[in-house]
Amino acid sequence: MSGNAASRPARQRLLDAAGELFYESGIAATGVDAVLARARVSPATLYAHFSGKDGLVAAYLEQRLAQWREIWDEVLDERTDPVDRLLSVFDAVVRYREVEGTRRGCAFLAAAVELAPGHPGRQWLAADSRLLTERLHDLAEAAGVGDPTGIADGLLALYDGALARLARQAATPGLDTGDPLDRARRMAAGWLAGQVRPVQPPG
Repeated sequence: MSGNAASRPARQRLLDAAGELFYESGIAATGVDAVLARARVSPATLYAHFSGKDGLVAAYLEQRLAQWREIWDEVLDERTDPVDRLLSVFDAVVRYREVEGTRRGCAFLAAAVELAPGHPGRQWLAADSRLLTERLHDLAEAAGVGDPTGIADGLLALYDGALARLARQAATPGLDTGDPLDRARRMAAGWLAGQVRPVQPPG
């Protein structure tokens, strides 16, 4: 850990270490001792801030969702065309991966498989799903489509498929079938071309 990293508050060091290890190795496969060693804190510090591994997992997912929402907001702020705003979910993932150095699949999809029912981290998986579903529905509605719910569901299917393919590529050396996000975006754009009505100029 660098000097600058070591100077961060202990809680943030724990979150950073957990984020790296949970994403690299999986939540279940990462023991508390590994997080403590990377963060350079004592067990007492972990339990003072998070009351255990489950609390740390939940906080890690909460932070990741906040980062994802912030980047998607930035991308949306740059778009005015209704179709571009609908497709922004794919562009935001690309930017998120560039900013965060993400090279594997979706942390939320991975956590959904690992976390048991009732785990405190599941509230943030549900929050991520709500963000995607509600925002895409609202963007589709603003674009004037006849079935915003259907459009949101279709875009989510392409989005989830692209992220799952990224995870498969990361786990399978030599498997390179192109960029799943780019392919999903192009498929979505072609589909939306027949769904979105042109915006009529005022007057």
